[in-house]
Amino acid sequence: MAYLSFWPVAIDPAAWDAPKNKGYVGDFAPNTDLANLERLSIGDIHGPEDVVMHQGKLYVTSQEGKILEIDPIANTHREYADTQGSALGLEVDGAGNLIIADAFKGLLSVAPDGNVSVLTDEVDGSPIAYADDLDIAKDGVIYFSDASTKFGAQAIGTTLSASLLEIMEHRGTGRLLAYDPATKQTRIVKDGFVFSNGVAMTEAGDILMNETGTYQMHKISPDGSSRVIMDNLPGFPDNINRGPKLADGRETFLLGIISQRSQWLDDNSNNPKARKAAMRLPASLRPQSVSYGLIVQIDAEGNVIKTWQDPSGDYPNATGAIIAEDGYMYVSSLTAPDLARLKIKEMN
Repeated sequence: MAYLSFWPVAIDPAAWDAPKNKGYVGDFAPNTDLANLERLSIGDIHGPEDVVMHQGKLYVTSQEGKILEIDPIANTHREYADTQGSALGLEVDGAGNLIIADAFKGLLSVAPDGNVSVLTDEVDGSPIAYADDLDIAKDGVIYFSDASTKFGAQAIGTTLSASLLEIMEHRGTGRLLAYDPATKQTRIVKDGFVFSNGVAMTEAGDILMNETGTYQMHKISPDGSSRVIMDNLPGFPDNINRGPKLADGRETFLLGIISQRSQWLDDNSNNPKARKAAMRLPASLRPQSVSYGLIVQIDAEGNVIKTWQDPSGDYPNATGAIIAEDGYMYVSSLTAPDLARLKIKEMN
């Protein structure tokens, strides 16, 4: 009892009131539209966290920092670059450079010849400890999340371990940052998030950003004003990518829900002592991530249009998806040893 009560741990949990989990009902009523995904090889690496298609080729990040170029027709791949970190979010800028949020290295640029350079790794004298996801505005400014300033991914050892600490503590050290390539300046747009995660730009210039630890999505203006547009999600939201427009002209986005919610975490949201004691247990006895494949198509106000689900979680820890011009939905993952895809029907 003394050990469970007093042994030092890394977190200093804050009390909060988790909303009651409604589960997979209403807009999230279960289906199996994400089951039986086709797999594309990524060799001996794992965790293709994000994916983009550029000039007919796919580019994926990985936990090992390797950036792969994949030929989706031949199902072949080659190493395109190596960040020597842990590469997560990925987009392509107007010059054809891959822009990468690397959890160990910061915000990076990979030139077409594979050369890797650091765009920014600090803001106002504070290190960027967990660059996570990004998107690029029409004016070239790169908006990206720094998921935790206390639990840096490299300092803790892995991206998953650091994310669990930030969520268990729940003091909100994550933030949304902006890097301007024209001035080479980085600024804090807004902070105070419990694991700030997926980022996507709207046509109007607002930023959609997921807050994983509170089951929410925020709509944030470049000046930092914000509002919650999705709340009480049935799982932990991860990436968000721009999707195809609907027939009525609405822009859409694809939201990835990486895992189910933890009933234990919700039940003990207002019990910091219990959460602290849980960190003194062996890792196998702490709350665990439970896969449940879920990709959600939404509009710019967070209204759900469609979901693709696989309750079995056969493709583990799906972080998000893109719908490419070849008619496939490519699904990314935090832990999988391959990239997944699904031939989809035309959007509504």
